[in-house]
Amino acid sequence: MLTLLSACAKAPAMPPWFDSIYRLPVKTVLVEGQRIAYLDRGDGPPVILVHGFGGSMWQWEYQQSALAATHRVITPDLLGSGLSDKPDIEYRPEQILAYFLGFMDALGIDRAAMVGNSLGAGVVMSMALSHPDRVDRLVLISGLPKNVREKLVSPLIRRAVDSRAPVWLVELGNWLAGRWVTETVLKEVIHDPALLTPVVIDRAYRNRQRPGLIHPLLALPRNLPLWEEGFALRIQEISKPTLILWGTEDRLFPLEVGRELHEMIPGSSFVAISEAGHIPQWERPNVVNAHLIEFLQP
Repeated sequence: MLTLLSACAKAPAMPPWFDSIYRLPVKTVLVEGQRIAYLDRGDGPPVILVHGFGGSMWQWEYQQSALAATHRVITPDLLGSGLSDKPDIEYRPEQILAYFLGFMDALGIDRAAMVGNSLGAGVVMSMALSHPDRVDRLVLISGLPKNVREKLVSPLIRRAVDSRAPVWLVELGNWLAGRWVTETVLKEVIHDPALLTPVVIDRAYRNRQRPGLIHPLLALPRNLPLWEEGFALRIQEISKPTLILWGTEDRLFPLEVGRELHEMIPGSSFVAISEAGHIPQWERPNVVNAHLIEFLQP
């Protein structure tokens, strides 16, 4: 019944403002008939910030002003996430890539620096491998490695990746215990629990309750074998200037996974961000922003 109601509902109204520490207007663009929500700030060379699995543009709220001083900062909610549409597709890696490329085309962006966190790092690595002419340079934050399942050390996230529960059952669980699940996941990806205020938890919970979210949440990890059989085998072919940032307290992928990714990508640089978990750009923004600003200088 929950699935049927979700399928019959109209697309939710787009809020005019980004739910953030800053009051930023939300923009939208159609890509292959699907609405993509994004933020667009500043002038200068474009840089695109790409969130991770289950995330949204709020994970980049502390980068908006810092980077917009010298760059055009574009922050989308990926298809199937946040405020963007959540069509009933398979969410295969090549589909996500096609929509991302279409998003750049719709905004008239020929080439950009790209910063990706977790799954978002997988998206920008895929862009660098498939469309290197569209990529200026890469920043991979807690990036998607080879052999994801074997390197994922968090029992909680591993269970989510391995889940084969039907959509209707997960939707029911989300309705009954969504706030508790949201807080539990946040505690897994954020090292400092003091940062998880009631306002932060409530915002993440509202994001998790958006209609249609459960299908892509289940589909994306189920397509991990396609990542492993495709782009993951070519990571060492990345030739763009690459900076890798990794939280020392990452409970999903430990620090040695980041160092291994660094060794795979020729000429890449590696920086460990102390006292940070899986989303260091949100948890230690001043430290991360300093590295981003230095690396993104033309």
